[in-house]
Amino acid sequence: MVKIEKELIMEFKSEHQKLLLNLMFTSNWLKHMDAERLRPYDLSPQQYNILRILRGADGKKMSMRDVLQRMLDRAPNATRLTDKLIAKGLVIRERCTDDRRVVHLLISAKGKELVNSMDKGTERVVDLVAQKLTKDEAEAMNTLLDKLRS
Repeated sequence: MVKIEKELIMEFKSEHQKLLLNLMFTSNWLKHMDAERLRPYDLSPQQYNILRILRGADGKKMSMRDVLQRMLDRAPNATRLTDKLIAKGLVIRERCTDDRRVVHLLISAKGKELVNSMDKGTERVVDLVAQKLTKDEAEAMNTLLDKLRS
């Protein structure tokens, strides 16, 4: 196990500073790993997240607002990201008949097939975490991260 002091080649003023930088560094490491996993599919992590959210809707239409509420990274460019998914035939967009300002999104059969084919890769990432942290450690870390955000 390589400690954060070695990774960043620095000393920390406090454990809280060390924690903050460690969280940011680890988050970036995970994002990079995820981006590399998605590169062969020509998807960004945010696009993949949108596809998973729409798949989770189980065939029901979702508004862009509902999708944004569920996103891990609430990107301000979610509409542009969705436009790219529509252009690839992975997402279907429909205007609401009652309110033309509202746009409904639905994962296409092609999008669902793609996300389903990627599930094994996602499971491998989860397995990597499970190899490094016990269930109790993961639970404790989840509790602490929830506390930090509250």
